[in-house]
Amino acid sequence: MKKLGSKIYFIIIMAFLYLPIIYLIAYSFNDGKTSVWKGFTLKWYTALFNDAQIMNSLYNTLIIAVLASVIATILGTAAAIGIYNFKGGVRSAIQNVSNFPIINPEIVTGVSLMLLFTFAGVMMGFEMGFWTVLLAHIGFCTPYVILNVTPRIRQMDPALYEAALDLGCSPVQAFFKVVLHELMPGIFSGFLISFTYSLDDFVITYFTRGSRFQTLPVQIYTMTHQRINPKANALSALLFIVIIAILIISNLASRRKSKEAVR
Repeated sequence: MKKLGSKIYFIIIMAFLYLPIIYLIAYSFNDGKTSVWKGFTLKWYTALFNDAQIMNSLYNTLIIAVLASVIATILGTAAAIGIYNFKGGVRSAIQNVSNFPIINPEIVTGVSLMLLFTFAGVMMGFEMGFWTVLLAHIGFCTPYVILNVTPRIRQMDPALYEAALDLGCSPVQAFFKVVLHELMPGIFSGFLISFTYSLDDFVITYFTRGSRFQTLPVQIYTMTHQRINPKANALSALLFIVIIAILIISNLASRRKSKEAVR
């Protein structure tokens, strides 16, 4: 009975999570503009790719996500290594501080960054836009990289670096050929999480984008806020499929590396 109950509970949870997404994907092929099914069509996908405003928002979102995740991965990896080299209570204190952006509500982070950028803009004469969104995304993505890389550093044998030095590597060569190689699974996971969070972020972007810069989450909110727009269904369906594809590729790559390591 316990196994049957757990299976039923699992099915209910999965249905609650994924049925709305399945409904959204199905109705992105609906010929009508309402929730009444009027036949299969691809016209909303065609209209989506012909919409210059949506394509511009997609371009902005991808550029921000790629740049933010790459920079956050570099900064987060360096920060994780630096934090690990501290000792005792200092290390714990810095780790706790680095986790604040993860625990902190997004609305608080978004409003505080908006106030900071507004003040800096008045003092230095610039408006919020691409660069403020990029800085905000780097800020909230970096702690996720630290969170993923730190366990890999703890698992790594410190003697590997010293052995590489003994075998003739310079400190730089030992770092790139040994340390980074050992940390790569954590670095890659941190990069994927950063890319996903940056791609999906709405609240912080909404408060730091200014009046002229638009990303996909903000564009979708604008489309659904005004009236029912089937192009929003098509766009959301494509985003969901892309994220699922990234996760599948990541899991397959990690499994392949695990099998190779066992061999």
